[in-house]
Amino acid sequence: MTMIKFIASDLDGTLLDPNGNLPKEIFSIIETLYSKNILFCPASGRQLVALKKMFEPVVDKILIIAENGAIVAHGNTVLYQDSIPKKKIDKALACVRTLDRVYPLLCTAECAYYESIDQPFLQYVQASYIANEKSPLQFIAENRSVCKIAVYDALSPEKNSMKVLPKALKGQRVIQSGGNWLDISEKHSNKGRAVRFIRKQFGFKKSECAAFGDHMNDFEMLRACKFAFVTENAYPRLKEKIRSVVPSNADNGVCLTLTKIINGTLSLH
Repeated sequence: MTMIKFIASDLDGTLLDPNGNLPKEIFSIIETLYSKNILFCPASGRQLVALKKMFEPVVDKILIIAENGAIVAHGNTVLYQDSIPKKKIDKALACVRTLDRVYPLLCTAECAYYESIDQPFLQYVQASYIANEKSPLQFIAENRSVCKIAVYDALSPEKNSMKVLPKALKGQRVIQSGGNWLDISEKHSNKGRAVRFIRKQFGFKKSECAAFGDHMNDFEMLRACKFAFVTENAYPRLKEKIRSVVPSNADNGVCLTLTKIINGTLSLH
């Protein structure tokens, strides 16, 4: 009999509905999973402080992967953080600033820092990052531990920045994270590495792990778990690689599947 002990889920486009809301039943599902010795883990590009607030009712009963794998926390304790060296930050910022209508955001475990007040960039920053502050990015690069550079591309990453940045920043990881956003991080930093850290830290076998995702920044996480699911609304390239499809985020696919796991009615092979 297959025994799952760890379940990771992306949020935007996966667990959250199209309006960005958590399913109303998710906390009771997490409580039930916890009672069955199954640890749930939101795994997101969002900042740690935002995820802790979002899952506040159950924060002591979950793991958290924040900043697309650069941070792992258990309750209120940070277990792991992947920081970007200053010279790599400088290079990335220089490249980003050559592009039209592309805006960088330096992310630390405590806060996200921005310079530009152009809209809609600032609106999205303030909506998505609970802890945000306007500050010279050069100062932040010199004085803070930066774990991710989030980049907003008003012209669309596929049509603009993703044509330039991956080639220009070969020593770093550059990946779309959904919508108009892409992330720049250390080459090895991703949700899959975070899951492998968790597996080692908690003694989980790959065969005891499941994950849900919808975009390419979830791919390594899905590969790090034996049971990998994508939502019906997932990015086409990801659906080509991960064949187990659950209903879309609009149809509450993750919670429906979690309930099947709890009830033992999901076929796992």
